[in-house]
Amino acid sequence: MSAQTATKVETATAVPRILGERAPKVTARNVDIYYGEKHAIKSLSVDIPDRAVSAFIGPSGCGKSTFLRSINRMNDTIPSCRVTGDIKVDNKDIYARDLDVVHLRARVGMVFQKPNPFPKSIYENVAYGPRIHGTASGKADMDDIVERSLRRASLWDEVKDRLNSPGTGLSGGQQQRLCIARAIAVNPEVILMDEPCSALDPIATARIEELIDELKQNYCIVIVTHSMQQAARVSQLTAFFHLGILVEVGDTDDIFTKPKDKRTQDYITGRFG
Repeated sequence: MSAQTATKVETATAVPRILGERAPKVTARNVDIYYGEKHAIKSLSVDIPDRAVSAFIGPSGCGKSTFLRSINRMNDTIPSCRVTGDIKVDNKDIYARDLDVVHLRARVGMVFQKPNPFPKSIYENVAYGPRIHGTASGKADMDDIVERSLRRASLWDEVKDRLNSPGTGLSGGQQQRLCIARAIAVNPEVILMDEPCSALDPIATARIEELIDELKQNYCIVIVTHSMQQAARVSQLTAFFHLGILVEVGDTDDIFTKPKDKRTQDYITGRFG
C-alpha cells in the first residue's frame, strides 16, 4: 500500500468528534462501486452519525451521489452497477441476501435534486407510503400521519385548506417540502438528500435548510451538495470526495478551517472544482 493510500484510508476511517460516545447510524467499510468497468467509488470507509447532518462535498462526478444512493440500494436499479465491501445500518448489512429492500427504503428515505411529487393530491402524496406499507390502521390514523408529516415538513399551515389539490400545483420549494413530508411519513430513520436545493430560489433554499436543521433532532440526515456554504451552514460532519476517493472526513468546522489534506484545502479555497 502506498503512503498516499495509507493516509487516505487512515483519514477516512477515523471517527470524528461529532460521534462522541454514540455508535454511528451508518457504517461503510472498504466499499467499492463499479459501473461496468468504471471504478466509481474506491475503498471507501466512513462512519455516519445519528441525529446529525452529514454533508458530502466535492466536484461533479466525484462519487458523492453514487455512494449516497448505495445507502438505500437505489443503485440496484442500474444493471451495470456492482457494489462490494460492507454497508450497514444499525450494524446490519444492507446488502445481505435475505434483506427486504422495500423495508430498507422505508427506513432510509430519499429526497431527490428535482422536486418530484406524484401526480396525486397533496394528501395522497403523503399517504402513499403509509398506504403501501400498511402502517395506518384506518382513515383517522392516516389523517393523523398526513398532518404530522406535513407539520414536520413545515408545510401544514400552507396547505391544510387544500389537501385535495394536486401536489404538482405547489411552488418548487413547497413541492420539495412535500417530498420531504412524503419521505418521513413512513417513519424513516435515515433521510438521504441529493442536492435538494439546487433547483430552488434563495428563499425556498433557506426554508429547506431551516427544515433540515429541525429534522436532525430525530433523523440521521445525509446531504449531497455542491454548495460549500450550504454544507457549512447545515452539517455537523463533512466528507470531501475527489475522483471516487473519500479524501477526508471530519467535523464540519475542522474541514473548512483546518483541513488535513491539500486536495481538500484546494477545493474549499476554489483552486479546483
